[in-house]
Amino acid sequence: MNYSNEPSQQQLDALQKLILALKVMPGVGPKSAQRMAYYLLQHDRNGALSLGVALQDAVEKIGHCTKCNSFSENQVCKTCNDDRRDGQILCVVETPSDQLMVEQTLAYRGLYFVLMGRLSPMEGQGPKELHFDKLMDRIFSKDPEFVEVKEVILATNFTSEGEATAHYLGEILKSKGIRVSRIARGIPVGGELEYVDAGTLARAMMDRKPVGS
Repeated sequence: MNYSNEPSQQQLDALQKLILALKVMPGVGPKSAQRMAYYLLQHDRNGALSLGVALQDAVEKIGHCTKCNSFSENQVCKTCNDDRRDGQILCVVETPSDQLMVEQTLAYRGLYFVLMGRLSPMEGQGPKELHFDKLMDRIFSKDPEFVEVKEVILATNFTSEGEATAHYLGEILKSKGIRVSRIARGIPVGGELEYVDAGTLARAMMDRKPVGS
């Protein structure tokens, strides 16, 4: 029996379902979701249909690159397939949006590994959920198609979780003889890469320092 004040999906009408669906977006509360729903229905029904088709298409077609774990429609993404990239350097970031920000600096031409999160026991995010095994396999791969990784840049965010993730990975990699560096603190403490301007992030990449120095 459902004792919640929230109606079940079967009890919702089409408008209520639309508002509820829009609420899943980060930063979108009930009022914002309601305004979006009314706007789409009143002013841009074609846009609403296009949005629905695009969302379904993306969910069905986009998976993860087998090499870097970022979003990709193909088994291997365009970045990993680019033979102009320096395969000896691997930049570890939390999310695909962080990867995009690093790319927009034009200050980095190596490859990436995307964790899809950061260590956070409170949120159930541990090494397994962050694909640490896959990252280690990537770094220490004996497959001839991979260039030997000489340096790992830890570009996780300067939040407490991001710092913990960088420290955890840094200790493991240094113990295995890998050169490890951390992006410099050109980024504000508590800041997230997605919201930092490209100039600041470019300076942080160029001023990176070895971990433990």
